[in-house]
Amino acid sequence: MQTLLDRYDRLTAWLASRLPEGLALLLTRVALAGIFWRSGRSKVEEGTLLSIGEQAYFLFEYEYTGLPIPPAIATPMATWAEHLLPILLVLGLFTRLSALGLLAMTLVIQLFVYPGAWWQTHVLWSAMAAVLIARGGGMFSLDALVAGRRGNGKGERGRQQP
Repeated sequence: MQTLLDRYDRLTAWLASRLPEGLALLLTRVALAGIFWRSGRSKVEEGTLLSIGEQAYFLFEYEYTGLPIPPAIATPMATWAEHLLPILLVLGLFTRLSALGLLAMTLVIQLFVYPGAWWQTHVLWSAMAAVLIARGGGMFSLDALVAGRRGNGKGERGRQQP
């Protein structure tokens, strides 16, 4: 029985190490970014980089009617955020701030647009964003690279690395 517990302890220690955590955080960054990136791309005219389509303005004016800001302001703000923040997340650059921005967007969507979608969708987006806010981008992020280049001997999460 002790051998089994020793193996379990070694396995859990490895799973809690930087490599598996870095991979899990990378997957979380890509998953959350993908959700918002696809939404952002649906708001731009096909074949353009960031030309907001009329359908997006229509959507904000007639479907997202509960928003506390005018559609003419909300449409470009949401579209730009749904493009910029996912790119930053995938790169792992300003991960915590990017995830915080997407969490704020999720909460706005929950409160003002689709209040019935918490358990089906928004709780998952919020959980992914919360993990990234708390843990950062991990070892496979530009945040970690920048922290290492700053020469402070600390990793992306600001603690001493072995």
